[in-house]
Amino acid sequence: MPTVLVRPTSSDPTRGRVVVTGGAGFLGSHLCTELLDRGAEVVCLDSFLTGSPANVAHLMDRRGFRLVRCDVTDFVHVPGPVDLVLHFASPASPVDYLQLPIETLKVGSIGTGHALGLAKEKGARFVLASTSEVYGDPQVHPQTEDYWGHVNPVGPRGVYDEAKRYGEALTTAYRTTHGVDTAIVRIFNTYGPRMRPHDGRAIPTFIRQALAGEPLTVAGDGSQTRSVCYVDDLVRGILGLAACGHPGPMNIGNPTELTVRQIAEDVIAATGSRAGITFVDRPVDDPEVRRPDTTLAARELGWSPDVPWADGLDRTVRWFAQAASVSA
Repeated sequence: MPTVLVRPTSSDPTRGRVVVTGGAGFLGSHLCTELLDRGAEVVCLDSFLTGSPANVAHLMDRRGFRLVRCDVTDFVHVPGPVDLVLHFASPASPVDYLQLPIETLKVGSIGTGHALGLAKEKGARFVLASTSEVYGDPQVHPQTEDYWGHVNPVGPRGVYDEAKRYGEALTTAYRTTHGVDTAIVRIFNTYGPRMRPHDGRAIPTFIRQALAGEPLTVAGDGSQTRSVCYVDDLVRGILGLAACGHPGPMNIGNPTELTVRQIAEDVIAATGSRAGITFVDRPVDDPEVRRPDTTLAARELGWSPDVPWADGLDRTVRWFAQAASVSA
């Protein structure tokens, strides 16, 4: 078995030449911005299946940024040296992966293989964007990285859950078999500017409804919990993992737990909406609880979230309001 590469602490790939797959998506675009701010050169690859060139329009004139339309399930070729591959290409919201089940499975399997092949070819560090969804509807709370999860592989959410679980296995195999310097980050619920109003996730849905004067649709009785992390905090954690030699899996998310009803009520307060809440049926396999144990990230990276929920929500509401006024 080949020796597994561990990047020296003096070498920070987040300041080198970085390939970001899915770079025109919500998280990918924020990663591209922060990488450029750190002085990195960024090659952003995106098929625009769920991402949008508008998410990176503000970067097009920045030195060191290149946007390439590319479907990673077809082929991935990047000329020149690469120090870091951040693999974030995938539909990530329930609306997307329920409408695009085959595409979700392909990008998690074939696309991950192509991105790992690029990292192997270039001798680059590789970071897989995995998800808290690998824990399914968890029977262990909070969720630690050594928990194997409780996932329904044939349920409607299974295409996303299993694509990510397969991606983790493939990433691990490339590390142990080929010596590729890999890491796995398990991302918990994240919110912030540039989320799509109709992507189906709770926070953008609630904000869109509140700004439109519509009742907020809360699934079930709203007692199910989520732990929501502002995007700036998440990006800082991801790049902290990328910059060190730790292989993961590593949870990155805010360990503060909120009920879905509380999130809705806070959105109502932040927007001044008078429309109230209406309750709808819970989706199939909707997790009852979700909260990361972030002990590993705190110990290895010195990471913890900085942005309080109220502040992050205010920033997000203001962005949505501005975007709605521009499109009106």
